[in-house]
This record gives sequence, C-alpha cells and structure tokens, in this order.
Amino acid sequence: MSPDSSPAARGGAWRATLLVAVAVAATAAAFAFPPIAQDPAYHDFADRRWLLGMPNALNVLSNLPFTVVGALGVSVVWRRGRGLVWERLAFLALFGGVGLTGLGSAWYHLAPTTATLFWDRLPMTLASMALLALTLGERVSERAGPWLLPLGLAAGVGSVVHWQLGERVGAGDLRLYALVQFFPMLAIPLALALYPRRWIRGADLLVAVGWYALSKIFEALDAPIFALGGVVSGHTLKHLAAAGAAVWLLRIARSWQDRPEAPRTPL
Repeated sequence: MSPDSSPAARGGAWRATLLVAVAVAATAAAFAFPPIAQDPAYHDFADRRWLLGMPNALNVLSNLPFTVVGALGVSVVWRRGRGLVWERLAFLALFGGVGLTGLGSAWYHLAPTTATLFWDRLPMTLASMALLALTLGERVSERAGPWLLPLGLAAGVGSVVHWQLGERVGAGDLRLYALVQFFPMLAIPLALALYPRRWIRGADLLVAVGWYALSKIFEALDAPIFALGGVVSGHTLKHLAAAGAAVWLLRIARSWQDRPEAPRTPL
C-alpha cells in the first residue's frame, strides 16, 4: 500500500469521519421531506419554437455538445488506456454517461413527458457518480475507489428507476434522485479542501463543478432569461453550461493518462 493510500496516513481519520458525517447529514436532510413527485409544470419550457420541422428546437439541438464531448472522452480513454484498472472504467462510465445524456435529453425535449424524462436523467447519474468515485478514490482513499464506483453507479441508476416506477403507480419520489444529483457538488469541493492532490488538479474539478452549478442557475431562470429578448432560454443555456463542465472533465482524463506512473489500482 502506498504511504498516502489511507485516510489516516494522509492527515487523520477525522477527515474521513467528516466526509461520512456530511453524507449521513445530506441523506437525512433529503429524506426529512415528504415524498416529492414530479411536477407536471417542469415540462412547460419557455422556448418551444420550431426549427427545421423540429419542435423545441434549441432545447433539442443544444444537447449536441454532450454527445460530442462524450464520444471524444470515450475515444481518448479507450485508445490511451493502460489496462483494466478501475479509473479507466470510471472514465468510460463518466464520458459514456455524458454522451448518452445528450441523446436522452434530446429525445426528451422532442416531446417532454415524465416518461421520456427517465432517459434524460438516467445517464446523468452515471456521469455524476463516476466523477464522485474518481474524486474520492484519488483524494480520500485509493483502495476505496474500486468499490465506490459500482456502489455509486448502482445508487444513481436505482434513484432514477425508483422514481420512475413510483410515478407509474402515482407515488413518484424524487428525493433519492435529488441526493444523487446534488451530493457530488458538496462532496467534491469538500474532498479537495480536506485532502492533498495526487493527480487530479483541484482547479479543473472546481471549474467543472462551477460550470455545472451555473447550469442549474440557468435551469431555474428558464423563462426569465427567455423573456429578456426571446433569443435563447435559460434551459438551452443550461445544456451549454453543463457541456462546458464536461469539457473540463476531458482535461482531468488527460491528466490521469499523462501521470508519470501508471495507474496502480487494478480490479
């Protein structure tokens, strides 16, 4: 085991305890609310203009960057990978999720319904959970990464399946999905603050998280932004900002591949 591969050896068990406490607190806070069903008004986007015979055209077409960046990421990691190590699989899940988000979100925006929203949200959870596992495996515990990845991916997929199955019987609940979506935005900066870097540049992760946070602001301001001039809506800008986060994740993938030492944690 490398000298910095355990939390205790890298600064004290209190740091890992703090992370666990934050995770428990976030989970408790999410489930302190009553079940949250999908609001039908969510599908009422401000910009519903047609273009080239396509409804909701800008909300559909603005997903193209996700597909492009996802395909580039998978290609880079696949061609330049260094064997069957968990980090490589995590990057493939990350960029595969990004690319599939573009396809799923475009499909959803062609005819927005709660049923089609499933295909928008499912791949997003793959990307966010893969990134969380990569960050915690790199900063907190190198040994934890290989089991954090499958657990995180299962939690992400399970959160969306649980919500969708509930919606089908009139008992939809978004609390677990909300936890999966927003907890990485809290845990990743916290891990960067608590632990020293091994190979991920903290600035790259913070820029990616910042772009994603900006995308959520654009999403909340969908109609007000569109009302400014009727040129572009907040939801379209949300897609572009989130794709900007994915571009920075490509920098992180290249920093992993360009490490002086080969990845050391096989499956």
